[in-house]
Amino acid sequence: MPLVHNKVITIERHIIEQQERSDGATGDFSALLRDMALAFKIINREVMQAGLVDALGATGQENVQGEIVQKLDEFANTVIYRAMDHGGHLCGMASEENAEILPIPKEYRCGKYVLLFDPLDGSSNIDVNVSIGTIFSILKRVTPEDTPGELQDFLQPGYKQIAAGYTIYGPSTMLVYTAGRGVYGFTYDPSVGEFLLSHDDIRIPEHGSIYSVNEGNYHKWDAGMKRYIDWAKMDVPEEDKKAYSLRYIGSMVADVHRTLLYGGVFLYPADIKSYKGKLRLLYEANPMSFVVEQAGGRASNGQSRVLEIQPEKLHQRTPLIVGSPKNVDEVERFLNAT
Repeated sequence: MPLVHNKVITIERHIIEQQERSDGATGDFSALLRDMALAFKIINREVMQAGLVDALGATGQENVQGEIVQKLDEFANTVIYRAMDHGGHLCGMASEENAEILPIPKEYRCGKYVLLFDPLDGSSNIDVNVSIGTIFSILKRVTPEDTPGELQDFLQPGYKQIAAGYTIYGPSTMLVYTAGRGVYGFTYDPSVGEFLLSHDDIRIPEHGSIYSVNEGNYHKWDAGMKRYIDWAKMDVPEEDKKAYSLRYIGSMVADVHRTLLYGGVFLYPADIKSYKGKLRLLYEANPMSFVVEQAGGRASNGQSRVLEIQPEKLHQRTPLIVGSPKNVDEVERFLNAT
């Protein structure tokens, strides 16, 4: 994971340079990503001031997932929609917070892409000042251009994503994205108001010694997952393996970000309560899996590649095992043992 020290590259410049390498690029996609970067700057400003402007706490409402909506959830959801609805690049949006597709207002042109996003992942941690983030996924529409987007534009398998990424709001704010040609990280410099390239061509280690999972759900897991966790915590001399370390923040974007940089595995398995998994396929699992795969990692639901799952509905859920390729192999070995 080379760090960039000898040159200053803004995300806008990087996007343009990436576009120039693509045959037939029109500039629409680059403008779309620039608009998203602006939305992230606005959300970052609000997150940084949350304790001072009465932005902490819950709204008292539930979202489509049955989860309590935080004030910053609602704010981030609105900011992204308003930043992206008028650029002419999108034909529709879908958010984890909304039950149905978010249409482009009739007064604006419909473009060739759709945007799916989790506006504020880990929002239950806001009140205790733990890192949170925004996750996004971009697909090229499959319906005719210059018309409103339809459900089939959104229900595409993850390998068809043309870009995905996340922004993590923490001690420093960082935007990580891929457009299918490697993974790049940009750290926000508030003194100049720009995301600057700080992590060039991120590559996840082949193997790591950290596993990340909510072990409070241990009693709900199947036997294979329990055996893996028990094995992960043990020294196994005959396999030349030392016990792995548990690291779990509870914000997926933060846990996967650490896994991407340091290696290891992030797990959110199915259990007896959430037998189809807990994470949203389109808003969380697909974009994070695309990023990790582009960095040389793997992403599985325990049986197959996540990015090959054919979505059937907007808010479909899935188990997720994502991280260093050898670590994901280890987990699958236990899950599929007879």
